[in-house]
Amino acid sequence: MPMIDTFGRAVTDLRVSVTGRCDFRCTYCMAENMTFLPKKDLLSLEELDRLCSAFVAKGVRKLRLTGGEPLVRKNIMHLVRSIGRHIETGHLDELTLTTNGSQLSRFAQELYDAGVRRINVSLDTLDPQKFREITRWGDFARVMEGIDAAQKAGLKIKLNAVALKGFNEHEIPDMLRFAHGRGMDLTVIETMPMGEIEEDRTDRYLPLSVLRENLEKEFTFRDIPFKTGGPARYVEVAETGGRMGFITPMTHNFCEGCNRVRLTCTGTLYMCLGQNDAADLREVLRESNDPAHLAAAIDEAIARKPKGHDFIIDRNNRPAVSRHMSVTGG
Repeated sequence: MPMIDTFGRAVTDLRVSVTGRCDFRCTYCMAENMTFLPKKDLLSLEELDRLCSAFVAKGVRKLRLTGGEPLVRKNIMHLVRSIGRHIETGHLDELTLTTNGSQLSRFAQELYDAGVRRINVSLDTLDPQKFREITRWGDFARVMEGIDAAQKAGLKIKLNAVALKGFNEHEIPDMLRFAHGRGMDLTVIETMPMGEIEEDRTDRYLPLSVLRENLEKEFTFRDIPFKTGGPARYVEVAETGGRMGFITPMTHNFCEGCNRVRLTCTGTLYMCLGQNDAADLREVLRESNDPAHLAAAIDEAIARKPKGHDFIIDRNNRPAVSRHMSVTGG
């Protein structure tokens, strides 16, 4: 029975945050001193596998593992291999991962062997000093090693950069050339009002319409219908022959075609990234082994999927949702 919400959208894409923890503290995503959940609140890898498999049985075709940083979760490859079996059977089209790249040199080959063919690497600057500044704890050289290892293993990479005014806006042309020079796509993302952080997001907010206008002084863009299943709108760049994506939750939301739901590492299902309504699947999972019981809870949640989010960034607004991006995953 496929999952169709009340607006007629089929839910075929599941994002699973396997941990809220991360080995970076990116300034626009987390506070420096984050309080993470106690282990008992987390789903075990087996429980995550059961939940993912229930969604695959209900029509999910693309599954993305996120975090925090998914590769810092202990024994994470056990889960990746387990979900990978659905690719072999043909029930899942794609298993992907969003990572900061710090652990890729360790895991790239194993990811490929488990059925992963494409990953997103979050990278906001090519300047090692600025990289340390924005990630607080990150090591740029290690991320570059990770990208090398991933390409060597045969993984296709898309770089994701959050566009931040006064930080990296002038670097985007170089990032574009870097990505396309190595056969990678680049997607830029507007910053989103999620969770309390130390800085004022209005100071950093850069509408992508402005960024695109500036880039078009240097590059020739052609809009293309290419889709990876996510919310990015893509252009082809004549000068490099590569693709660039724009994710615009603020200036031009993409809710009408939303096919995604998000599952946290505690078993909470968010039907929309920008709304607080959620379903607790951990309790359902732990009170019964009956797949029908879980399937019914998922159906009930999907029926509550809202039409869209209400993100606004201005100086008077608290974050649109209080949870950090690292809780729900990208």
